Amino acid sequence: MGAATVTDLKRGIVLKRSIRWAPSTMQKTSDWLLTDVPSDLTVEVGSKNFSLHKFPLASQSGRIRKLLAQPKDVKITKINLSDIPGGPEAFEHAAKFCYGVSLEITASNVAMLRCAADYLEMTEEYGQGSLESRTERHLNEIVIPSIPLSVTVLHRCETLIPSAEETKIICRCINAIASNACKEQLSSGLSKLEHSGSTKATSETQLGFGPNQPDWWGKSLIVLNMDLFQRVLGAMKSKGLKQDIISRILMHYAHSSLLNLTASYKSKGRFSEGELQKQRLLVEAIVCLLPTPSKRSTVPLGFLSGLLKTCLAVDASPSSREELERRIGMQLDQAILDDLLIPIKSKDDKTPLFDTDAVHRMFMYFLQLVDEDREGERMHDGSESPGSTEQNTNLKVSKLMDNYLTEVAGDPNVSPCKFIPLAELLPDHVRLVYDGLYRAIDIFLKVHPSIKESERYKLCKNIDCQKLSPEACSHAAQNERLPVQMAVQILYFEQLRLRNEMQVGHDHHFGSFHSSQTQKYSGGSPRDSYASVRRENKELKLELTRIRMRLNDLEKDHVSIRKELVKTNPANKILTSFTKKLKKLNALLWAKDTKKINNTTKVPSDIRFLIPKKRR
Repeated sequence: MGAATVTDLKRGIVLKRSIRWAPSTMQKTSDWLLTDVPSDLTVEVGSKNFSLHKFPLASQSGRIRKLLAQPKDVKITKINLSDIPGGPEAFEHAAKFCYGVSLEITASNVAMLRCAADYLEMTEEYGQGSLESRTERHLNEIVIPSIPLSVTVLHRCETLIPSAEETKIICRCINAIASNACKEQLSSGLSKLEHSGSTKATSETQLGFGPNQPDWWGKSLIVLNMDLFQRVLGAMKSKGLKQDIISRILMHYAHSSLLNLTASYKSKGRFSEGELQKQRLLVEAIVCLLPTPSKRSTVPLGFLSGLLKTCLAVDASPSSREELERRIGMQLDQAILDDLLIPIKSKDDKTPLFDTDAVHRMFMYFLQLVDEDREGERMHDGSESPGSTEQNTNLKVSKLMDNYLTEVAGDPNVSPCKFIPLAELLPDHVRLVYDGLYRAIDIFLKVHPSIKESERYKLCKNIDCQKLSPEACSHAAQNERLPVQMAVQILYFEQLRLRNEMQVGHDHHFGSFHSSQTQKYSGGSPRDSYASVRRENKELKLELTRIRMRLNDLEKDHVSIRKELVKTNPANKILTSFTKKLKKLNALLWAKDTKKINNTTKVPSDIRFLIPKKRR
């Protein structure tokens, strides 16, 4: 297999100069091959063979020239280039370039052609206007200045690794995307300053994806795999891109990626092991890319909750679940009930519907943060009284907990050991009203009638009867599911409250009456003063009559409630039976004593009467 002779080279030059390519010959692979001149070289690329000529290829490719430069006694007719980046398609485009066919370079093929040119050594050393120089010029002048084109090229590089890494295409595209994104952010900020007085906005701008938005190009990043996407976000952070823009890009990428996997699940009815592993790695990577957690995080809590539900569904790592629970706990005042309803994989009919342990940990994180803030304020201001902002936050969180307990209480599979820790988790300074907690406990007791008396008492002691509304107190006083001790306590506090209200109303009435009398007696004739006094006396008598009627009604209600408690209390039944037995025993002793006295000597009747009376 010898090297190409001078005669062969001259013959190839004549062939190259004499052939003219029609535009139609560029459409199909078979049209651009020389069929009228016998081929002297077969190039094998994967499963495809190309019958070509040595000189056109050797004149542009240093690699092919070196392969053909063998000893003179050996004639090479076949070479193998199966490891060329891009495979048969890339070699076909490179061969066309060697034969002088006009080649259109686009963002879709520039990375493939650049890697093929590097592999085949199609540089300026072996021919002017080489494929390498043309692709480099297209990258620098067309691709790098544009974010969408850079993303397209970067996406094409996924199948060209490691050649795309060696030629620095990936690194250059990532830096270009990050730099151009920062420029877009700067120009967007300037345009907002210029048009700050304008109130017009297009529908795209309102949705956050218009061309005037700083992250309108972020939708194009969803085509990248997770490895390249991570590198792009890392470069954006290092370049100084705003955190809210990075968060929006991350959320859009997560939604698109997880929706694609969900669509695959719906079409097949199940996840294969490979798809489940892919989704697990995707979720864990997204959790790692989340910004630094804070109370004012740019990531919405609904997104974090959905991500946590996906983590539990795909059995993600415990560290990922713990990180999401901590982030949700820090923003718990922004949550809604649906964010906390985290389903559990159903193992059997006795499995609860929702994960109460995860919610318990979220509230623990929130309470820890509240304690840290209170300690910081105390050290800074020296005051321990909570501010209005803290009170609003506590009110939102306590309502959220009560709504969650109400939802969970209706599940018969939720055991008391899971429900009671949630009910007694919030301290008094966080829960300001106890009506919601009472409603949740009442539902739980109704759904779980066989609960132990000790657990019933432990659950109900978390209710502060003094912070119940009058409606809740009225309902609780007649609630047979509550322990007797709590019912008595509610009646006691209700009676105190009514007395205080009546006292306050009485003081207020007499205070207003005294002030009015002072004003009336300070001026006017004696006849007018006497008439006004009589009128006020009549009004006072009517008011006292109404108060007496109200007191009578309250006493009747109180007596009826006490009778009901006596009837329902088991201890009273025992006392009643004991009293009856004691009466029988007393009657028996009376009969015996009377008989003894009658059998002995006669005793005066008054003495016989005193003996049984003493025994009684």
